[in-house]
Amino acid sequence: MRLLIAASGTGGHLFPALAVAQQIEGCAIEWLGVPNRLEQDLVPDRYPLHTVAVEGFQTRFNLKTLRIARQLAAAIFQVKRLLRERQMTAVFTTGGYIAAPAILAARLQGIPVLLHESNALPGKVTRWFSPLCNLVALGFQEAAEYLPAGRTVWTGTPVRSSFYRPQPLDLPVPDGPPLIVVAGGSQGAVAVNELVRQCAPRWLETGAYLVHLTGDRDPDAGTFEHPHYIALPFYDNMAGLLQRANLAISRAGAGTLTELAISQTPALLIPYPYAADDHQTVNAAAFVNAGAARVYAQDQLTRDRLAAEVLQLLRSPSQLQQMAEKMSALAVPNSAERLVALLQERDPSNAR
Repeated sequence: MRLLIAASGTGGHLFPALAVAQQIEGCAIEWLGVPNRLEQDLVPDRYPLHTVAVEGFQTRFNLKTLRIARQLAAAIFQVKRLLRERQMTAVFTTGGYIAAPAILAARLQGIPVLLHESNALPGKVTRWFSPLCNLVALGFQEAAEYLPAGRTVWTGTPVRSSFYRPQPLDLPVPDGPPLIVVAGGSQGAVAVNELVRQCAPRWLETGAYLVHLTGDRDPDAGTFEHPHYIALPFYDNMAGLLQRANLAISRAGAGTLTELAISQTPALLIPYPYAADDHQTVNAAAFVNAGAARVYAQDQLTRDRLAAEVLQLLRSPSQLQQMAEKMSALAVPNSAERLVALLQERDPSNAR
């Protein structure tokens, strides 16, 4: 197999694609991304990276729509040439706007495409272009109702291999006290950060520890200090951190939810209110309905309410344990292997 992976932008698109790539043996993999996005940091040391200029689609027709359409046409041509020159035999994409030129170019070249949609509410690109794919793999079973019947399969969403084995935590957090982890996703969450810093003194006075991943866009990062409070812009060992955590406060991106499920970490979810089609709220609902998490709308969450909710859970270890068990029931530990098998079934080079 010669596989082109089209995944770009955020960790929610990139980490599942990287997890699949790590599971494939005997395969030449190349990557398709967009300039100046996260893939520039994560991919080049592992796989050849090709980039095309493409943007998200507008919901209203205007002059910018025409520019985006021209960009898309140019990107399709570039990807079609890449597929031909590199003799690619299959395409795998995790959605987002990079998926559009990848899917259309593969269709023109007669190359099979497997699309993975991690969200419970599929994005626009998935809804528009899934009929052109050979199969759409789903992270949430609920997503099937929005897509063509007979063209979907539930696989769960892959996570990095480190989540499947115990990871040591190289932070100054002792084993005994409760640990709260706050993570706003790969881009951080300034509004959540502000609330957390206001609540932190009440949590920390119970003896708990708090690891706060602030992202790199928070101008007030570093303004709060406490011996049990650790603020970092990012942290690579998320597996070790979530495995140790008693409770997470996070956004509700599909990748984050999958990592929480695999690590069995109870969560308070604050969906990003400006996510496309409010899909994070839909994601969160599946976890809340399962009893694994609680969800709060950002514009309705106050300092006092967040502080009280966390304190109530810290004082109820049995409730946290029940939520952890519900999280575990949502995990799909062999998602990457399922996707690799689907790719191999559809790769024409395997028939030679």
